[in-house]
Amino acid sequence: MELSAAHWVYAGVTFLVIVTMLFRRGVILPTIVGTFLVAWIYTGSFVGGFQAVFNANLVAARELFSIFLIITLMVALLNSLRDIGADEKMIAPIQKVMVNGHIAFLVLMGVTYTISLFFWPTPAVPLICALLVPAAIRAGLPAMGAAVIVAIAGQGMALSSDYIIQVAPMMSATAAGINTTLVADKALIISLITGGIAVVVAYLTIRKSILKPNSEESNLSLQKYQLMTSSNSPESEIAATTENATFEGRREKWGKIFAVLVPLALLSVMLFMFSTKLGNKGSGGFEGGDGAAFIGGVAALLLILASVAFRRVNALDKIGDHFSEGFVFAFRAMGPVIPIAGFFFLGSSDFTGPILSLGEDSKTPAFLFDLVQASQTFIPESTLLTAFGILIVGIITGLDGSGFSGLPLVGSLSGAMANSTGVDPSTLAAIGQMGSIWTGGGTLIAWSSLVAIAGFCGVSVLDLARKNFIPVVSGLFISTAFAVYFM
Repeated sequence: MELSAAHWVYAGVTFLVIVTMLFRRGVILPTIVGTFLVAWIYTGSFVGGFQAVFNANLVAARELFSIFLIITLMVALLNSLRDIGADEKMIAPIQKVMVNGHIAFLVLMGVTYTISLFFWPTPAVPLICALLVPAAIRAGLPAMGAAVIVAIAGQGMALSSDYIIQVAPMMSATAAGINTTLVADKALIISLITGGIAVVVAYLTIRKSILKPNSEESNLSLQKYQLMTSSNSPESEIAATTENATFEGRREKWGKIFAVLVPLALLSVMLFMFSTKLGNKGSGGFEGGDGAAFIGGVAALLLILASVAFRRVNALDKIGDHFSEGFVFAFRAMGPVIPIAGFFFLGSSDFTGPILSLGEDSKTPAFLFDLVQASQTFIPESTLLTAFGILIVGIITGLDGSGFSGLPLVGSLSGAMANSTGVDPSTLAAIGQMGSIWTGGGTLIAWSSLVAIAGFCGVSVLDLARKNFIPVVSGLFISTAFAVYFM
């Protein structure tokens, strides 16, 4: 097919974005300028270029707002649980299970993975590190071992699939122009394979350093951990609020109730969602973002119940505070993705019409898809090379330290390359999602949220990134090969 000057500008800006990510710099500026240039050149209107910048952000915000809303609701729920002390009570009994370092390693993995699936790792990690890591170190697990498994299970395995909240698969699928459920299901399987391999390799590398529980060495290790974390202890973030005696009694009572109610409610949601995927026709099933909407609605109801039960009349104001905190967190975490997504949405004909203000009868270009179609004779017809190419692009985009900003790019590439290579676009999108989030989400690079885990566990972030490298990369390469041949 014949490519226009706008196509070549789009290709140049896309290459510039990848190079910018490689140098760990922000890509908002080149994507906004790129949107302006592509629109100006394609439409021939200087004013239309400015309009396209606004329209691209508006279209991206409209497509991704459900993501912001689900994050808001889940963070608001977690804050309401923290308000009544239910968050501490939910995991405090698990401390007793850590009888030695080996079991502590497995317990940290399970708890971190489960909580991070429902609440995301960033708000969950302070709670886990404050309550469980000291118990794990006392049981003989070294602080570095605790940091490694928290990063792999939370920032890696849970966040890369994001199966419950479904922010990541929604972004990947939207950019690829496919159903979210297809990407989410495959991402879950690939993330479990990647995580399983990473956990095994990580355990083998640290098992010889595990100490006997409550030994002199483990007590010294605990003292060192407490010394390293005393200046920035996360326990201060989850300390009980200063209430009078009456409020404290009510806080203790409702904290215990919701420490049981919330896990049961979320577990019921998860089981119900799984039942719909196993062919339970009576349930109606979940498609696209329906699963995220379901859990978001349940979270909103639990938020109201927790606030009203404890705060009573003051709940009218407190719920507003929790929502505001949730929105602030959501926009701080995901806001920069909007202009990036707006540029890469130009790669699909589904979005170029409203972005470029084209009429309904006008031909809508698909800049990225057209580029791939024009260059398909140069693309090797190898599913393995294509899959590993998407994985590497995902890893490169994750170098910015976000993990999510690269999803519009890998999603668009997956949708564009699927036809020419014969690989299912949902498989490619899931693979690219793994590369981007395992890298930038907080397991492989020191300038990501891995810094928080290192700080909470009292270890060097550079040493932690090095410890994670072989386990995580081994998992990514093996799971990618598995996805190519079996998915």
